[in-house]
Amino acid sequence: MFMNRLITSSKTLRGSTPKFGGNSRKELNLNQNFGGISINSQWNKSNLIVLNRNYHERVIDHYEKPRNVGSFDRNAKNVGTGTVGAPACGDVMKIQIKYNEETGKIEDAKFKTFGCGSAIASSSLATEWVKGKTLDEACAITNNEIASYLSLPPVKKHCSMLAEDGIKAAVHELKTKLDRIKAEETMSQAEKAVQ
Repeated sequence: MFMNRLITSSKTLRGSTPKFGGNSRKELNLNQNFGGISINSQWNKSNLIVLNRNYHERVIDHYEKPRNVGSFDRNAKNVGTGTVGAPACGDVMKIQIKYNEETGKIEDAKFKTFGCGSAIASSSLATEWVKGKTLDEACAITNNEIASYLSLPPVKKHCSMLAEDGIKAAVHELKTKLDRIKAEETMSQAEKAVQ
């Protein structure tokens, strides 16, 4: 979750300007390590400027400009929702798909994620990839494909696994919902035929 806190280059951080001691340039270099990912940053008066992040530009792009954030009506008959989480890291991901029965394809997708930048990027990418696919094609998307495309470090691979699980959970819920609706319609038609 450090990315949420560190990507604030244009925002003033809370609190007062740090004490610089004898540093005449009024800059303080910070070198920190978060779970195997090194962050080199520079404190310049009251702004934190991130100079070097060991994340691929695609992760940063999807984190800073996430696609398809939001949600659909969970009770809509053509919406499937998959909510998954990783207790070890605290990431929680909700992926929703909107299915078009006429075309047999996913016409839209949304997500909401509480977690680190890699989890947000994985969710954002997953919602982009499922659009226009059949349910089976969406289920064929693997965490390895997501991790490879985003160049996730091994310590963040669980984020792509959550995205894969979220897609599969959303498809499973949608299929269950559609099967239930078809069964109810069949029963209703049978009851009408008996009358």
